[in-house]
Amino acid sequence: MLLKLPMLRPGSFALTVLLALLTGLGPLSVDMYLASLPSIGRLLGAPAAQVQLTISFYLVGFACAQVVYGPLSDRHGRRPVLLAALGLFLVASLVCTLAFSIETLIAARFLQAVGASGAIVLARAVVRDMFEGSRIGREMSRMAAITALAPLVAPLLGGVLETAFGWRSNFIALFGFGAAGFVMIWFLLPETLRQRAPEPVSLASTLRSYRRFLENPSFVAHLGIVACCLSGLFAWISASAFVLQDIYGYSAMAFGISFAVASAGYLAGTSVAARFVTPWGSGRVMGIGTAAMALSGLIMALLLAFGPHRAEGLIAAASLYVFGMGMSLPQAQAGALLPFPDRAGAASSLLGFSTQTLSAAVGAIVGHALGRTAWPLVFGILIAGGMSVLLWWFSRGVRSYSHH
Repeated sequence: MLLKLPMLRPGSFALTVLLALLTGLGPLSVDMYLASLPSIGRLLGAPAAQVQLTISFYLVGFACAQVVYGPLSDRHGRRPVLLAALGLFLVASLVCTLAFSIETLIAARFLQAVGASGAIVLARAVVRDMFEGSRIGREMSRMAAITALAPLVAPLLGGVLETAFGWRSNFIALFGFGAAGFVMIWFLLPETLRQRAPEPVSLASTLRSYRRFLENPSFVAHLGIVACCLSGLFAWISASAFVLQDIYGYSAMAFGISFAVASAGYLAGTSVAARFVTPWGSGRVMGIGTAAMALSGLIMALLLAFGPHRAEGLIAAASLYVFGMGMSLPQAQAGALLPFPDRAGAASSLLGFSTQTLSAAVGAIVGHALGRTAWPLVFGILIAGGMSVLLWWFSRGVRSYSHH
């Protein structure tokens, strides 16, 4: 006789952990194997530029696939689409583990990203299905606080696995995380979609939905703030290893620790947001967060122009940026989905695709512009932080109704 397990309830810690695991698959899949990149190149006989494609193709797959999952889940339900996405992630992780050429690894990484992107899009849609009003922002912040552990733990865990077992062990660990999510969804997550989209999924119906979202000023304002948050983050991710190791002379281990220290700001920001979003409201929490991001860029610029040639100030300023992002990002994501309870999946898809694509492009530009100075990184963060606070300020009127 099959054991009947209780389904997860809205607001339960177990539900938050499951949704955080789903949203964490993306950052885990990038940050965990960073320490293994040199040995992958050496053991598969590939130059560094080719090994770098395992990240680039992952980011392309992750951004593009988000377009598909939301409309599919609005029509067919969250559970089956989520299980299919995780199934693809598991198969691709196995292929990564067994890859004996760099070309196979690049292709498998692309497929792994396609699976992981479904997990993050549908986790956001499930939150919109289950919660209302400021509780959406609160649940997003709780999820983000747990997901924030990924960039803290992943590089260190990846370094340990690489040292003890070699680069393939990273993908075995990712398979384990994906399998845990698959089992929890299969046994514990009920179908959360309340009303299925009436029309079949087609390019025309998807574009109609996207047009409806883009005609909504609140959606556009929140999308802009999400894009600013992620653009500054991708500038830091793409440039920090080069800046800290090549310009400031840090070792690989010292870089890993510095990256984890900066990432701790995100955990702090999401924790503060989860605590104060109910009494203060999403709008105020987002305002404080965007102000912190703008201040971070200003501090970096002043340090680089007038400060001593040391990296500690830049790391502290980066930590302030991701602290502000931890406060702003979950609220902006929640605010974008709030007006569309009937099409939360498609809204989550458009939000993810557009902001990921833009921020990945910013990261690529910053990475390409790096020379013997950290200025491209600093300009990226200065512009992203400044734009986010300006967007927050000028969109107060169109955002106000979505936070009552």
